Amino acid sequence: METVAQARPRLSPHYVFRWEASQDAHILLYPEGLIKLNPAAAEILKRCDGERTAEAIIADLSACFPEHAAAIAIDTHAFLEAAYKKGWLRST
Repeated sequence: METVAQARPRLSPHYVFRWEASQDAHILLYPEGLIKLNPAAAEILKRCDGERTAEAIIADLSACFPEHAAAIAIDTHAFLEAAYKKGWLRST
């Protein structure tokens, strides 16, 4: 079985990720409603393109936000695990 670190996460087909001006935030739309994302979650989901591994996503985030590099790996792994469990993401 593939670990989260080896997976190449992408958004599940039932969800749409986009910026919503009325919410002043990125959101996940799904048939029953929407999920308002915090900025960190949005930055992670922007990189879940089905091409990058979790480790590549972490490397990119660490390069973009070096002041938070120490927490990025832990927080990203935790978010990805939760997003898989909630069905927001799937692995390619």
